[in-house]
Amino acid sequence: MLDSRWFKAAGVTAAMTLATVTAAHAVPAPEPAAESSAAAVTLRYDDSRAVGWEAAIAAGVASWNANVGNVKLVEAAPGTRAEIQIVATSGWPQATLGPVRPGGQARVELGSQAVAEGHDKTRIAAHELGHSLGLPDTKPGPCSQLMSGSSAGTSCTNAVPNAAERSRVQSAYAGGLVSRAPADGRVLVDAP
Repeated sequence: MLDSRWFKAAGVTAAMTLATVTAAHAVPAPEPAAESSAAAVTLRYDDSRAVGWEAAIAAGVASWNANVGNVKLVEAAPGTRAEIQIVATSGWPQATLGPVRPGGQARVELGSQAVAEGHDKTRIAAHELGHSLGLPDTKPGPCSQLMSGSSAGTSCTNAVPNAAERSRVQSAYAGGLVSRAPADGRVLVDAP
């Protein structure tokens, strides 16, 4: 006859084997931090044809990068393709309405006519980049709305998106992917 100690030992061994097999095949639960920290969408810009606007573009890019976490604007290395082409023109500022996707194409024109009338270069650059990220104009609007553009007047130098503007861009690039909705593609001219 078998001793009861053998059954206890066999039961413990079986339980340990079952636990080991189950653990080896179990899918670990995602960590909360990993779920909320999706990779940011990187969009490259080329400002090589925006002579005289370099400081304003750098400040506008810095404003967006500091205020939204799931999309990052970076300067394209020379000779590489950029999703956002930035050029200096003599007309009114204008831009393609996005949201631009990685591998897509948008154009930003930084017009000197707005500067000649007294509008702030950094606000212009940040505003036009906002169009590329999918934000339409909100005219007329107060200075606190970056996308109010020229309607806020020449004294307005705010180049920081407000909470609603940040939220809309965050939503367009949620989950590390750009919105499934196609980019609008219209060209928005920021004339008064």
